[in-house]
Amino acid sequence: MSLPLSVPIKLPNGKTYQQPTGLFINNEFVQSKSKKTFATISPSTEEEITQVYEAFEEDVDVAVEAANDAFHSSWSQGDPQIRMKVLFKLSELIEEHAETLAYIEALDNGKSLMCSKGDVALTAAYFRSCAGWTDKIKGSVIESGDTHFNYTRREPIGVCGQIIPWNFPLLMASWKLGPVLATGCTTVLKTAESTPLSALYLATLIKEAGVPAGVVNIVSGFGPSAGAAISSHPKIKKVAFTGSTATGRRIMKAAADSNLKKVTLELGGKSPNIVFDDADVKLTIQHLVTGIFYNTGEVCCAGSRIYVQEGIYDTITSEFRKAAESLKIGDPFKEDTFMGAQASQMQLDKILKYIDIGKKEGASVITGGERLGNKGYFVKPTIFGDVREDHQIVKEEIFGPVVTITKFKTVDEVIKLANNSEYGLAAGVHTTDINKAINVSNKINSGTIWVNTYNDFHPMVPFGGYSQSGIGREMGEEALDNYTQVKAVRIALTK
Repeated sequence: MSLPLSVPIKLPNGKTYQQPTGLFINNEFVQSKSKKTFATISPSTEEEITQVYEAFEEDVDVAVEAANDAFHSSWSQGDPQIRMKVLFKLSELIEEHAETLAYIEALDNGKSLMCSKGDVALTAAYFRSCAGWTDKIKGSVIESGDTHFNYTRREPIGVCGQIIPWNFPLLMASWKLGPVLATGCTTVLKTAESTPLSALYLATLIKEAGVPAGVVNIVSGFGPSAGAAISSHPKIKKVAFTGSTATGRRIMKAAADSNLKKVTLELGGKSPNIVFDDADVKLTIQHLVTGIFYNTGEVCCAGSRIYVQEGIYDTITSEFRKAAESLKIGDPFKEDTFMGAQASQMQLDKILKYIDIGKKEGASVITGGERLGNKGYFVKPTIFGDVREDHQIVKEEIFGPVVTITKFKTVDEVIKLANNSEYGLAAGVHTTDINKAINVSNKINSGTIWVNTYNDFHPMVPFGGYSQSGIGREMGEEALDNYTQVKAVRIALTK
């Protein structure tokens, strides 16, 4: 018997909602051609939530055709205020459905309700910000004398392919879909196989907001099949991916081998979080906790390498340990829970493997260093001391609540340590000296620097990485560049 295209799911708050399970193509939920389904598991209970339909290459083809037809309609060329109204309406609908969306995210991903509520708020804010950009995508007039009239215009790039990760399913969907809708592009978006539910629910709101059929298509599936089909599809003109650096390389190669589609990649990180002797201890501890333990450490820009100046090292280490040990870990639906479960068995195993590697490398466990309980994918917040720069736990992305802490003496020394990485996604600087903050920020090779804060996002502030942390930027005006192309028109004038 075929899986229904939506199923009722009872949430821990006692409410029941209808969860879409189909592929969202041309504004309708449909079965995949194969009718094959796969399970999505609750990380906090290790129990199946539901099944969803799995997309393969033939399903991606159908979705791309829908997106291509929609792009060549009035959507891409019409009054941008139409797109503005749609985006404003979508942000309002997200706020109206905020509780349901937050519970879906915590159920499917395992993150705490506190974190998922923050994700929903940021999602609504970003769609609203994109609404404001729709009629501000403009070209320019170029003066070259009185023999010619020259102008440029920014045009939507066409059908896009977008592949989002499992750590922030809803928020990452907004970072991809917002600029698509603002610029007049169309898209086929693939959810992460372990967390498809919130994006499928978002699809119902996209349709209700008035997005025309075919503009946004959302499919659930796996990287080697659906993801590969998107990366290499000849009618997709631009692909956006958030995830691991290794997968990003494969996507970039597939894009080049197919039709040289434009590529943006938001990839891994091993971000330094630097504390100077003059830092405000109380505030800094809060930001160190947010930097590595927020969202159970499953954050690409997590401050996973902490460097503390020698004069304040003992104080910071002691207070940070106390703060980590005081965090509430467990049931994601309890209001006081800070850390929920890791997103999957695979991720749990990876984190525990790195903890074991750290111990074998000779690092000391200041706190944590083990799984919590035997049901659900929970890990204790873990702080390693006595580490060397060549340790795997210092060099490699763990993507969990595991952090190293290292002592330094001088500004020049810590800048060298901070830049000793193949990544360059983010960094933190904690100091009450604004001159030092600016000087250090300017010398760190990272796309985002947070000063006296961490994991602090705003829709107008671009985010993205240097080096192997990626290509292109999300959010801000810079995000629009990813989805537009410049046309220059030069007209010879007669006298």
